[in-house]
Amino acid sequence: METTNNAAHAAMRETVDLLYRAFAHKDISLLRKVVTPDWQYIPESPGQLPGPDKMIPVFADLSSALPDMEIKILDVLIHDPKVRVRAEVTGTQSGPLMGIAATSKPVHFAIHSFHEFRDGRIAKTWHLEDWLSVFRQLGELPPRLS
Repeated sequence: METTNNAAHAAMRETVDLLYRAFAHKDISLLRKVVTPDWQYIPESPGQLPGPDKMIPVFADLSSALPDMEIKILDVLIHDPKVRVRAEVTGTQSGPLMGIAATSKPVHFAIHSFHEFRDGRIAKTWHLEDWLSVFRQLGELPPRLS
C-alpha cells in the first residue's frame, strides 16, 4: 500500500510540476495535457467557461507583461485527491500589466494554490496571487483600482 501511495503521490507531483511549467512557459498545449477538459480555475472571471483554453488570453498577457517569468515551487503538500502548493513568481515587467505601463522593474510575489485531482489530472484549482506586493514593487496601482 505504501508503494502505491508513493507512486500516486509522485505522479501527482509530476503533474503539478508540469502545470507550473505550462504557466511559466505560457504553453497552452502542455496545460491541456495536465488539466481536465472541464478544469475550473477559481476565482474565475465573470462569464468564463471551464477548461484550459480560458488561459489563452492570460498567457498572451503574461508573455508581454512578464516575458522572463519563472515560477519556483517552494512547498508541495499532498493529501489525496488534493495538492497544495506554495510558490514564488519572479520576472521583469516588460509590458503592460493590468493597465500599468511597462516599468522594466523586477518583481517577485507569492502564489498559493490548491489543486483537486480527478483521474490523474487536475480538475479544479483555487489560486491566490499576492498582487498587492507587485503593485508596491511597481510603485503604482492599476488604473481601475486607483
